[in-house]
Amino acid sequence: MKFLAITLIVHRPDPATGVPGPTHDRFREVLDNAVLAEELGFDGFGVGERHERPFLSSAPTVVLSHIAALTRRIRLFTAVTTLSLLDPVRAYEDYATLDHLSEGRLDLIIGKGNGTAQRELFDVTPEDQWDRNAESYEVFRRIWRQDRVTADTRFRPPLTDAEVWPRPYQRPVRVWHGSATSKESVELAARYGDPLFSANVTHPIEPYAELIRHYRERWEHHGHDPADIAVGAGSAGLYVARTSQEALAAYRPVFESNLAFQRTAGLPVVFETLEDFVARSSALIGSPEQVLDKVHRYHERFGHTVLHVSADAGGLPAARHRDSLELFQSEVAPVLRRDIPDPPFPWAPVRPRTAPEAVPADR
Repeated sequence: MKFLAITLIVHRPDPATGVPGPTHDRFREVLDNAVLAEELGFDGFGVGERHERPFLSSAPTVVLSHIAALTRRIRLFTAVTTLSLLDPVRAYEDYATLDHLSEGRLDLIIGKGNGTAQRELFDVTPEDQWDRNAESYEVFRRIWRQDRVTADTRFRPPLTDAEVWPRPYQRPVRVWHGSATSKESVELAARYGDPLFSANVTHPIEPYAELIRHYRERWEHHGHDPADIAVGAGSAGLYVARTSQEALAAYRPVFESNLAFQRTAGLPVVFETLEDFVARSSALIGSPEQVLDKVHRYHERFGHTVLHVSADAGGLPAARHRDSLELFQSEVAPVLRRDIPDPPFPWAPVRPRTAPEAVPADR
């Protein structure tokens, strides 16, 4: 099993003081957490993309490029790239550049995104966002694979024998399809034979397990080998301590702060108490033995081979957050790496051919 640390760069008031810290400091924290994730042995670090309050993750390629310069081994993920909002040509240019700067350490997780504010910001309607996502992905993947592309598009100007530079480092980049409960994302992933990443954060296990089951059915329907399936899954929170009592006591202020934010923002509340949250959500809060038991139970339903946990302290003191990550990597991750297989593809970058790329003559 592989492990990612992921941040959406949420910028909310400190649960202790009620005051948000400086934006600059929040970005610095993300960079420090990425370096820490590599130091502790995580396999990947992901940065989300959101274009609305309270997120600072509107430019993931910029953040990931900085992280690429600070790290050497860890793979870099988007979580998720909102292709329904983006021009696929411009998105390709940004991510192909990042792929070179990171020496082939880039993985993409794509999705339509959510949130009314960002749809309005980019003039995207609920009715057309799925079509936009599918069209953008079709163009994006063709540009990554073909030197010249012709495409009769609806949501951007058509392409006629178009060249887009730079040409990529990884040929092609691996693209995961992020989904919570939408069968549209699952169908797109299954059709192209791409891996799926289940959000697995907001609700109990059932809707996510059903979506993954549907993905496996559609995968085989499209003629792909079941042995090639790769599924990733998120987790709703992480705090590992020596005892369950210690873990609950440390995480309770974080849960209560998140609960207060959900109610203030008018968001639906699924788990009313910390005890219910720990019992029925995907949160990994407890002793190493309890966390191992929960991941194994989820694996029985999902068959996932990649797991993401939060890279952020989320209101925990920095020292406690680090202690939790260290305990996860020393006593939880080694057991899961032994018990659960890796995804069925190479994790290390596949080096490109050494021959120089052809440079077209000026016209």
